[in-house]
Amino acid sequence: MKNVLKITPIEKAKTAKEIVYEELKTAIFRGDLRPDEYLTETILAQSLNTSRTPVREAVSDLVKDGLLEAVPRKGLKVREISDEEKEQIFYLRISIEKEVLRRLVHQVTPDQIQEMRDIIDEMRETIQKNDRIANIELDQKFHRLFITFSGQNILGSVLSDIYNLTRLVGHAALGKTGRMEEVIEEHTEIVDALESKDEAFVLQKLEDHLLKTKESITKAQGNS
Repeated sequence: MKNVLKITPIEKAKTAKEIVYEELKTAIFRGDLRPDEYLTETILAQSLNTSRTPVREAVSDLVKDGLLEAVPRKGLKVREISDEEKEQIFYLRISIEKEVLRRLVHQVTPDQIQEMRDIIDEMRETIQKNDRIANIELDQKFHRLFITFSGQNILGSVLSDIYNLTRLVGHAALGKTGRMEEVIEEHTEIVDALESKDEAFVLQKLEDHLLKTKESITKAQGNS
């Protein structure tokens, strides 16, 4: 039922499993857990000062998300993305997101355009704080709006896993001087093209943006 009172709803308290999941996911994306480091549920439980049960449940979800992998007789490790997988990730992102924008460009509303611009403004604030975690979360929120506004929910469910894999390799690229600013400029160009309802221009700007992201990731990995 719609909240008609001018009061803030009480947020549901997170379970131990949800807290562990978020902590581990953030540690993975931040690079605190390295791909060459093997972990066990016991070590994670001790580090997080919790029992093994929420750790086991959270780890199971992270494995399903493709962020952790279980290695027999060694333990758990952060999944590494091969060059071939990276090619597949960006091929799929470009293909799917272009199809989504092809549908969205002819139905996007002024309010939706403004919501995209609001996210871009939030991204500018993360640059001032040098908060790469928040920046990349907003980046994904921006791209997910394409799905929400176009109503392509099945394509969105496919992209959800792909976005997680993108984040595994994306933080190093944002460390490149000026890349966060470049992303904001590229997002702005996409929104401008959407607002003008120029389909060819929108699709080209999206492809340029994702290819530049891929190039930045490749360079960052080559310098690591």
